[in-house]
Amino acid sequence: MPAETMTGTFGADVLESIGLRSVTTVCDEILSESGTPLDRPLRQVASFAVVGNPWVGGGVEQDLGPEAREVAPVLGKILSDQVVSALGGVDDVATFGKAALVGTEGELEHAGALIHTPYFGNIVRELLEGTSVLCFADGRAIPGTDVRIPLWHKTHATSRDHYQTIDVHLPDAPRADEICVVVAASDGPRLFPRLGDRRTDAPITSEILKGKLT
Repeated sequence: MPAETMTGTFGADVLESIGLRSVTTVCDEILSESGTPLDRPLRQVASFAVVGNPWVGGGVEQDLGPEAREVAPVLGKILSDQVVSALGGVDDVATFGKAALVGTEGELEHAGALIHTPYFGNIVRELLEGTSVLCFADGRAIPGTDVRIPLWHKTHATSRDHYQTIDVHLPDAPRADEICVVVAASDGPRLFPRLGDRRTDAPITSEILKGKLT
């Protein structure tokens, strides 16, 4: 897909300045569970961007702030727009989550710098019309990695019905000097949810173990 289609209103100079190499969006449409058809398919989407790691070789005392302020909001906008487009509109975004994987020449903190500040999280929440803290996965990886991204409700993080995950394969990223950043979402709850909800759970303590422990 042409870069101008994937990256919205950002010009080539902005994309070059953040070291953007690629943007990929994948969508799973789940039709049944344990042989039972769903009333409607559950759609799960993940969009991931691969950027050069601007902090490689800088050392553990390096200030990560300036580059994070430049790169993270742009990625948040690009990836959120892709997720909204894939699901058909922001009203169809029910859950969300995020991830970042750093290549082997970088620090784990480099991955965090692109997703664990308001420069990314606030942009994603605003564009996906959420209020919950974004659940996440992060780590170090090599090309060909699979990442499992947790999702929960975008405005009611304690809605157990919406706890789910999406698995994403990163075929050629991150290279040693790159970072891969992901925004994921779905348009509905977990398949056939029936575990109740934290807001209506009975109070449970270790007292329920009495008589069972030796």
